[in-house]
Amino acid sequence: MMYDLIIIGGGPAGATAGIYASRKKIKTLLITKNFGGLMSGKSVTIENYPGFEEISGSDLISRFEKHLKKQQIEVENDSVIKIEKNNQEFSVLTEKNKQFQSKAVIIASGSEPRNLGLPEEKEFIGRGVSYCSTCDGPFFSNKDVAVAGGGNSGFETAISLTDYAKKIYILEAGKELKADEVLQEKAKKSGKIEIITGASIKKIQGEKFVSSLVFEDQKKDLKILEVQGLFVEIGWQPATSFVKGLADLNEKGEIAIDFKNNQTKVPGLFAAGDSSSVLYKQIIVAAGEGAKAALSAYEYLQKEKEE
Repeated sequence: MMYDLIIIGGGPAGATAGIYASRKKIKTLLITKNFGGLMSGKSVTIENYPGFEEISGSDLISRFEKHLKKQQIEVENDSVIKIEKNNQEFSVLTEKNKQFQSKAVIIASGSEPRNLGLPEEKEFIGRGVSYCSTCDGPFFSNKDVAVAGGGNSGFETAISLTDYAKKIYILEAGKELKADEVLQEKAKKSGKIEIITGASIKKIQGEKFVSSLVFEDQKKDLKILEVQGLFVEIGWQPATSFVKGLADLNEKGEIAIDFKNNQTKVPGLFAAGDSSSVLYKQIIVAAGEGAKAALSAYEYLQKEKEE
């Protein structure tokens, strides 16, 4: 089936683009594996989104999803693995081996967790390695776990895990912690969290499930830490691998766009939110960029009709 517009991603940018596209009566398909993107599964309180003095990421995205589902728009629960353009049409291939065609595309795929790059890391996902404490924290009740990353995300994860785990180790590869002082103080007062700086994780060990980690300390000595879980919180990277070779990516892997209209170098291909090169990775910025991309896509489609 041919669509006027395909939107890739269901976070703030994608959801807003979908709402605007629907209001413009554009025949639209939105493809996302999970609504919320970076916010899905996050219980961290958001205090800078207008209209809500306090709201969790998961609650805010559920409101986006509810609003979107009231619109005349199709939603496909899937992930995109490739985009091609032939003549004036885009072809979008998904993980479930489905193919969709459209006249324009908005990429709002957001970011994905950065991994440690260890060969055994993928093997232990769901068997001790996790990237979401809200999703998986309850599975580690009364167990010892480690959190990779000493930034705000790492500390927030460690603090949230105190509701379940017996002991939590924060392993920061650098010599200095990057987390805000408020979070560091909260972690120290918990009585459950131990912080280890200069700790570079070298190996994840276990048979069926994670049983220990090997890390290199500040003296370059190898140490073994017996834990049953590892939560990786070392940052995020743009989820843009599927568009390589079509759109230009910058050194960060973000899709290069014209900031005036969110257009990439490819006519009819737009990008918005954290997957794009726009400055300031904020929820409200992503939502605004999604609206801008949808309006730009509408203008593009109107011009194509006239020609």
